Parts: sequence; C-alpha cells; structure tokens
Amino acid sequence: MDYKIIKKEAFIVIGKIIKISTCDGEHHQSISEFWSECFADGTCERLYTLGNTQNMIGISLDFQEDMEQMSYMIAIEDVSNLEDTEFHTREIPAANWAIFASVGPLPFAIQGVLKKIFQEWFPATGYEHANAPVLEVYPSGDTSASDYKCEVWIPILRK
Repeated sequence: MDYKIIKKEAFIVIGKIIKISTCDGEHHQSISEFWSECFADGTCERLYTLGNTQNMIGISLDFQEDMEQMSYMIAIEDVSNLEDTEFHTREIPAANWAIFASVGPLPFAIQGVLKKIFQEWFPATGYEHANAPVLEVYPSGDTSASDYKCEVWIPILRK
C-alpha cells in the first residue's frame, strides 16, 4: 500500500457528531446514512461556509470497545477558531499520521482501504494505531466516480 507519514500539530475541528454502534459492522451503514442526512439537511453546506477549506473530514472517535460504540463526526478544520453554537468543536491531538490514498466510489473504496490498513498494513509494519481519532479527508468532487480520490489518516506509533 502506498502511504506517506507526516507530523501534524494539534488542530481544532468543528462539525456535527453522532454516537453509533459498532456491533456486527453496523457502523458502516450508520455512517453512510449520517452523511446522507447531513447533505440533505444542509449541515455540510453550512460547514463549508464556516471555513476556507474544500475538504470535509469524517472522524471516528471516542471508540468504546466494551460498549461496542463510537462517535462519528462530520467536520471541517476550524482554521479561524469559530465558535458556532450549532456545531461541536473537538481538538485532534498532535500526531504522526500515516496517510493512505483511496480511489473509487464511496463508501466502498474507503471501507476497503480501512480494512487493508488494519488487516494488512499494521501487521506488516513496525507501527501500531495511536490512541487518537481516525480521519477520512474528502475533497469536493463526485464521490460516486470511479476516479474519486480521498485520504485516510491514521495516527501511528512505533511498536
């Protein structure tokens, strides 16, 4: 798998959060439905107007294995430190990030990349997943196109 590693300082994101179940892969369907809802109700458009970025970020955070749940956030990087009461803000901690490209229609392309990262890449490298959120970085474009490009950012530590 092609990847690059970068160091990024802590940053703030602003967006909408839901809690979802991770039982039996249920989170895949819940995340897709959440994206559809946020596009339909104007959440994504309002987020675009808050920042000066063309990237939306999907963030898996607050994973609780014992409760089989996690939070998922649709956000933008809050480069201007806005405090819009309609949305939640979170700090993404400083980390070393392994960045993987995903090419193809969503959500299947990115789900395939995530599966390969955790089942193949981590076992074959000297890295482990750091205790920080996983990011999906989505540039504007046709997300159903066979050549749509986005990225998965995984926080990593040396074993």
